Amino acid sequence: MATMDELLAIMSTLRNPDGGCPWDLQQNFATIAPYTIEESYEVADAIDRADMPALCDELGDLLFQVVFHAQMAREAGHFGFDDVVAAICDKMRRRHPHVFGAGAVTDAVAGPEAQTVDGQLVAWEALKRAERAARGEDDRSALAGISRGLPEWQRALKLQKRAAAVGFDWPDVAPVFDKLHEEINEVRSEFAAGSDPARLTDEIGDLLFVCVNVARHAKVDVSAALRHANAKFERRFRRMEQLAGEPGLAALDLTGQDALWDAAKAEERSGQP
Repeated sequence: MATMDELLAIMSTLRNPDGGCPWDLQQNFATIAPYTIEESYEVADAIDRADMPALCDELGDLLFQVVFHAQMAREAGHFGFDDVVAAICDKMRRRHPHVFGAGAVTDAVAGPEAQTVDGQLVAWEALKRAERAARGEDDRSALAGISRGLPEWQRALKLQKRAAAVGFDWPDVAPVFDKLHEEINEVRSEFAAGSDPARLTDEIGDLLFVCVNVARHAKVDVSAALRHANAKFERRFRRMEQLAGEPGLAALDLTGQDALWDAAKAEERSGQP
């Protein structure tokens, strides 16, 4: 059975200037980062499809990304894979005082309230704030520490959750829908006025931010919802292409294409073909 040491040895060989892989040798943190993000999404896709063999394969690809970054860091004298493992083990013990013991943290984040899911989320944020303070970071905002490297929809969600944690939130979803309609109307007005791209960017950004807020109130994962929408569109569009036959969709006007879309949707809802 293969071991972690074997994977590390493979990575080291690929990066060996004497006989290694030319492509692997040319890479750096910046060039590998997009692949790391892509592999993360492929893991999510396998989970979404409940494809366990694919999930096993994609988790291996994602693990290889961690090994790749660690190898480059070791070569540069920053840290190695063992340091990565040690750091995450330390962090998980430190951030789960209700499981591993309080240690240096306060009883407030290790007490009975931390035994509930909501309590654990509060404690987790408190621990992260303490860690930032220990590193000398002086940003005391409730929004401190939210990575700017996140996909923007995910960063929007984190911003909203942090603001809600200190009470800055709608009391229920009704006013969020009101705000959604307001933003839709503002986007429509900008289109009608022939506004420049900067204005449209601003208003469409507001609209998307509110859409994330609707999903948050509904406790729906934004990424999963969009993945489902993308998959549904792709499934129905491919069926449209099949129904169109030759010479294809491009030969039809919009009315004809809409009719095929409706047919594909009806088939799907009825469980056909």
